[in-house]
Amino acid sequence: MKNKKSKIILILILTVISVLFIAPIVIVFMNSFKSKLFINSTPFAFPNADSFVGLANYGEGMIKTGFLQAFFITLFITVASVFLIVVLTSMTAWYLVRVKSRFTKVMYYLFAFAMIVPFQMVMFTLVKVSNMFHLDNLIGIIFIYVGFGAGLSVFMFTGFIKSIPVSLEEAAMIDGCSIMQIYFKIVFPVIRPIIMTVAILNAMWIWNDYLLPYLVIGSEYKTISVAIQYLRGGYTSSDSASNSFFIHISSRCID
Repeated sequence: MKNKKSKIILILILTVISVLFIAPIVIVFMNSFKSKLFINSTPFAFPNADSFVGLANYGEGMIKTGFLQAFFITLFITVASVFLIVVLTSMTAWYLVRVKSRFTKVMYYLFAFAMIVPFQMVMFTLVKVSNMFHLDNLIGIIFIYVGFGAGLSVFMFTGFIKSIPVSLEEAAMIDGCSIMQIYFKIVFPVIRPIIMTVAILNAMWIWNDYLLPYLVIGSEYKTISVAIQYLRGGYTSSDSASNSFFIHISSRCID
């Protein structure tokens, strides 16, 4: 009886917490179909015949922010960066694990140390260097992301590759496989679980990142995170367009 009561209480508590989390999303969704006047005066009311404007706010938000362009720019940067991070850092980790030397030890600790350096500490230097080496463009920012994502990725790949028996690679070498064939035909398929983990972590970070694209490529190539800011000015904001755009972004992130 006590267990049943405790379960009911737990369900009620979790239900209340769920409602608190979902309520802001529902309110934003409702207001995305209202005109700005009714958003300010009745933010918690459902749209009615006077306040309902259909999909006009969504169209306004997409036009003002250049949503489609920002979406494809963000997609290109994310996919290219994650692909290079996965391939390059997994190969690096494999080399660091299999080659035992003082150099590989130093390199491993440098990658590990890179994880604890906050971005804010190096961002001004980064902007200066990226301008000097002409990395302030769509291609250049991909290599910057590879550099920032290398530390954690190498650390995770290294821990996983240590569990792979060396005998698999030795058998492939006896069969006549080259180094690249051993990596792509033996090692790469075995490390698929950690590849998915690294890819998801980096994709979420790069897709939602605001500061690095804003500092490096600015408004010339707006990502989704940067484009959102252009719905807000110094003294006012387009609330209806903002609500619509935030719903757009939420749906993309959930997908």
